[in-house]
Amino acid sequence: MELFMTLSLLLFLCFIFLICKLFLQTRDQCCYLIGYECYKAPDDMKLDTETCGKLVMRNKNLGLNEYKFLLQAMVNAGIGEETYGPRSVIDGTEETPTLPESLSEIDDIVFDTLDKLFASTGVSPSEIDILVVTISMISSVPSLPARVINRYKMKEDVKVFNLSGMGCSASVIAVDLVHHLFRTYPNSFAVVVSSESLNPNWYCGKERSMMLPNILFRVGGCSLLLTNKRSMKRKALMKLKLSVRFHGGASDESYESCTRIEDSQGYCGFFLTKTLPKAAAKAVAMNLRVLVPKTLPLRELFRYAVASFVYSRNNHKGKAPTLNMKSGFQHFCVHPGGRAVIDGMGRSLGLTEYDLEPTRMALHRFGNTSTAGIWYVLSYMEAKRRLKKGDRILMISLGAGFKCNNCVWEVMKDAMDDVNVWEDCITRYPVKFTANTKFLEKFSWLHESDPELSKKFRKI
Repeated sequence: MELFMTLSLLLFLCFIFLICKLFLQTRDQCCYLIGYECYKAPDDMKLDTETCGKLVMRNKNLGLNEYKFLLQAMVNAGIGEETYGPRSVIDGTEETPTLPESLSEIDDIVFDTLDKLFASTGVSPSEIDILVVTISMISSVPSLPARVINRYKMKEDVKVFNLSGMGCSASVIAVDLVHHLFRTYPNSFAVVVSSESLNPNWYCGKERSMMLPNILFRVGGCSLLLTNKRSMKRKALMKLKLSVRFHGGASDESYESCTRIEDSQGYCGFFLTKTLPKAAAKAVAMNLRVLVPKTLPLRELFRYAVASFVYSRNNHKGKAPTLNMKSGFQHFCVHPGGRAVIDGMGRSLGLTEYDLEPTRMALHRFGNTSTAGIWYVLSYMEAKRRLKKGDRILMISLGAGFKCNNCVWEVMKDAMDDVNVWEDCITRYPVKFTANTKFLEKFSWLHESDPELSKKFRKI
């Protein structure tokens, strides 16, 4: 009898231990966003119509056909007059970039956003336990994270991660990485720094598919402060609920759809193939296949299942059923990769123009800022006071590889109304038309067929 009682007590204690362990593990899995800062370059780095015209004029590899292509692409890209270009482009040295210039560009973005982040949150750099830097197209020795650590004199045991080559989806990947690290490092602060280096990667050749990134990509970046400290819950802006990642790199078609290569003249740039839309559509579909069952309400999943069954029984007659993504989310931070990307994502998710407004306006005002783009979209939502406590936000981004990654956030407070980088222009947005009509007005004569017009263009 005593042996039975002893074994029962031991089993009971083991059960209590397992319950406590499970509780503590679950407790440390939270991930709060305490603050974030986006970068806005100085006004003398703006790529307005006049500056863009001078830039194109400097490229002696271009002819009339290339001018016409650039005119059409620029007018229809959805990018306005106030986006920012790298300093080397503004100064006219894009063909001969130097390492000091490239590092200076990154330092301006990283240190500006981090200075503001530490000041606004009240968290000291010495308190940071995890540092993740995601800047894909530049490498230095010491590393870019080392530059951050040296600047802010961070502690010696800070956990450092340097993600390169992740492209436009890097910040979401970094958030997912931090979320997993929090399970191992409880009671921690983490900083994510995301940007891109355009200074040494401006394309100076004449291949059309490689000229498009010059039209879309602009200078930008962001820094985020995350924590799993329960004591910081009341100060948190948002709480991470879920993250889903898909990588289609095993498929050659997806892998080769967006690559950085050297053209026949020796100029480096991004080569976008005709299979890119197909690769992107597949990545989004595979990502949503995992995301949807975990996020949409049961009633919506049941409705879609019944509608799909009826549709198949009717031999696919009529309009195919679609999921109502807005049954599970109130807001959508779609990657502002370009007008075609936004349109495609809008169709895939069944979004209205109101849902896509923050993304279109972020593209218009700041261009495609690569991995930081979705945070400019979030900042627009804040500036327009769209966010309320309890709202759920779907952040979804695409990147070379080809990959589709997303994060699901829950808003933790009603007072998310920081205008951030939109302070000087939010009253002018949304704009009704995103086409660059100024560019069209100035260079519309390029549509004429006279080859001598190419000479005229060089005299502008």
